[in-house]
Amino acid sequence: MTNDQKTALEQLTGEGIRFDYPMHRLTTYKVGGPVEALWEARELEKLKKFIRYLCTEDIPYGVLGNGSNLLVKDKGIDGVMILLSGSLAVIKDNADKSLIWAGGGVHLADLMNWCRQHGRSGLEFLAGIPGTVGGAVVMNAGAFGKEIHEKIKTLQFVLPGGTHIEMKRSELKFSYRRLHMEEGQLVTNACFRLNRATPKAVSEKMSGFLRTRKQTQPLEYPSAGSVFKNPPDTPRTGEKSFAPTQGAGRLIEKAGLKGKTIGGAMVSEKHANYIVNKGGATASDILSLMDLVRLEVKRTAGIDLEPEIRVLGK
Repeated sequence: MTNDQKTALEQLTGEGIRFDYPMHRLTTYKVGGPVEALWEARELEKLKKFIRYLCTEDIPYGVLGNGSNLLVKDKGIDGVMILLSGSLAVIKDNADKSLIWAGGGVHLADLMNWCRQHGRSGLEFLAGIPGTVGGAVVMNAGAFGKEIHEKIKTLQFVLPGGTHIEMKRSELKFSYRRLHMEEGQLVTNACFRLNRATPKAVSEKMSGFLRTRKQTQPLEYPSAGSVFKNPPDTPRTGEKSFAPTQGAGRLIEKAGLKGKTIGGAMVSEKHANYIVNKGGATASDILSLMDLVRLEVKRTAGIDLEPEIRVLGK
């Protein structure tokens, strides 16, 4: 990014843009080098103009979300990372009470609290996932046999070039841990169709999922969640979930890799599909351990594991 481009970005945003920002402060892994520019978008119209300029100048960009499900390399990221907040992080009720709109920047924890307080059921399985609505939609977040696409009615996006569009569920294509969309397309709002329930019933469901997470996941260490996708198996008919039945964690455990360390990175002893930062890990440590895991699972099971986390940077 040139100095002239940086000046133009400052003039375009007016405020809130930061240069050479250390990404380890924003990722759940607590690792990663600096991003060239970080901007907090609070209004849709400013976001559209910002994206239009980036595309005109061929400056790469992406949305950060909550910094989960993400590994930033040690030398950092070229281009711009965008945080959605303000009017892009608001939850709105619908008149018929079965639909809610949630901005792409809404944290899942805030969405869970809203659903609990207002008695909306259907997304409880997301409790405890450290992400945003936009990030959860893009990766088709799921747990306990459920996936977020099952509750989506409509999505709104900003396209490369700055156009804002709305797409119905029937126009969208989801697969396991993925929403298929154009590169550079950003989720600005999601409309969910939920069921009415008592706040107590919603709270009890969430508590059950949270207890299971605490028992089975290494929440005491920084991580990015499940590192690898569960490998595909025979497609099942008549089911809403795209999730395979064969677990990556079990394959890693069978390869004898629980507790394996490289530098400050370790394959969790509680759940083998988590690589955690025990303290002082670098992105290179985590990537090296990921490579080792893939090689060993390929050797012992003949299966190629595909990363679930996004790896960004240089």
